[in-house]
Amino acid sequence: MNWIWSLLIIALTAIGVLVTWRLLDARAERLARAQLIELGGQERGIYSAAFVADLPEPAQRFFNYTIEPGTPLHRVVEVDMEGELSLGSKDNPDYAPMLARQLIAPPHGFVWSLSWNSVRGSDGALPGRSWTRFWLFSFVPVARASGPNHHRSSFGRLIADGLFWAPASMLPGEHVTWASHGEDSATVIVNYLGLQQAVDLFVDADGKPQRIVFQRWSNENSEREHRLQPFGGDLSDFNDFGGYRLPTTVIAGNHYGTEDYFPFFKARVTNVQYPEPSDR
Repeated sequence: MNWIWSLLIIALTAIGVLVTWRLLDARAERLARAQLIELGGQERGIYSAAFVADLPEPAQRFFNYTIEPGTPLHRVVEVDMEGELSLGSKDNPDYAPMLARQLIAPPHGFVWSLSWNSVRGSDGALPGRSWTRFWLFSFVPVARASGPNHHRSSFGRLIADGLFWAPASMLPGEHVTWASHGEDSATVIVNYLGLQQAVDLFVDADGKPQRIVFQRWSNENSEREHRLQPFGGDLSDFNDFGGYRLPTTVIAGNHYGTEDYFPFFKARVTNVQYPEPSDR
């Protein structure tokens, strides 16, 4: 009978380790959210067209369409979304329903908390680091990733998402510059803690953003090698959220604009909020 007790003790110890590990992940996620709200919520102001008067004309058009004059400049945005997510391939996408909440605080970081099939967890980034942590049934670890390549890729996502969901964070400033790109497009360039990301924004005659395209550091290719490759998304169904006109439908994927394009991410926004630092 001693061996039965030994197995039971081992099993209970393993369960305890997994539960503790999961709780530590959840705590780290909460702390990351609080840190980002603090980092991104300090700089405030009220939007005026004068802020963008020196930008390329398509960028001016974008900001003046997206942010109503007199709107508080929220540089931290929390987006609730539903939709479909695929970890499959273009030939076999196998989409499954998702629910997610993303806190975006460019250029400092983001936290994307996901529920997809039986998987729970988060992707995220903070200054100097990033992570992927997902659990099956909130109990069995199934995906863990971090490191320099992961962080560089996460930074690209952060800037792209920030451009259309947290536009106040893309106003010109210490980390953000804009460059001409075309008659109906402009390029935002963000430099932060040794990382740089450029994103091309395409707008219509009114300034409504239609799509974003950028070179993302990724290993989503047949060779599984990290390299720069096109990523992009289409934006539609704009609604007003507290003075911001934001897209509520985003469809995006790797190899955008090529025959290998696979839109693995299809999101519909259900709510947008603007968290404040705890001391306000």
